[in-house]
Amino acid sequence: MKVLVVGANGQIGKHLVSFIQESDSLDARAMIRKQEQASFFENLGAETAVVDLEDDIDAIAKAAEGVDAIVFTAGSGPHTGKDKTIMIDLDGAVKTIEAAKVAGVKRFVMVSSFDTTREAIQSAPESFAPYVAAKHYADEWLKRTDLDYTIVQPGALTNDEGKGQVQAAPRVDRGEVPREDVARVIVAALENEKTIGKQFQVVTGNTPIKEAVASV
Repeated sequence: MKVLVVGANGQIGKHLVSFIQESDSLDARAMIRKQEQASFFENLGAETAVVDLEDDIDAIAKAAEGVDAIVFTAGSGPHTGKDKTIMIDLDGAVKTIEAAKVAGVKRFVMVSSFDTTREAIQSAPESFAPYVAAKHYADEWLKRTDLDYTIVQPGALTNDEGKGQVQAAPRVDRGEVPREDVARVIVAALENEKTIGKQFQVVTGNTPIKEAVASV
């Protein structure tokens, strides 16, 4: 399975491309914003496609030509304004979903936020609410398509070394999770068709990742 990783140069994205390239059944194409970012992925043996998420749907669809799955791991980051949150986390996500349709790609994995309910938007701090709202509407847009989607909702992200063990379910208690383990969860979701149509939260736990993902 060839996988287009959108937001490949992000922290989860880099782990994800590395793990995909280590897999016997998956192969990555890294979608990056700048050509100078390509060497990291080329050294892993991955293909690259240089596309800005603020480009149009056709540009993203071209990057997705010939792939079997798309993973959206892009994010505007905590230090950008509301405008970038809208342009990347909402508009960029929706354009990628629409590009999947144009390119004929059915499998789509969305990396979302831990809680994207209406209640979470209302209760979020003012600076964080636009991000939660963007993720909420991107998730809802995806769920209303006929794509074979999986929505992964990680807890508070850390750069700790991955444990290889998580807790995954539609609802779990808030907690942290290493970005490395989130990337492994995505790989497990891609490899398990039973995750299609599922939306689940992930935090550090005591269950091996493949087993945890299979149980959702």
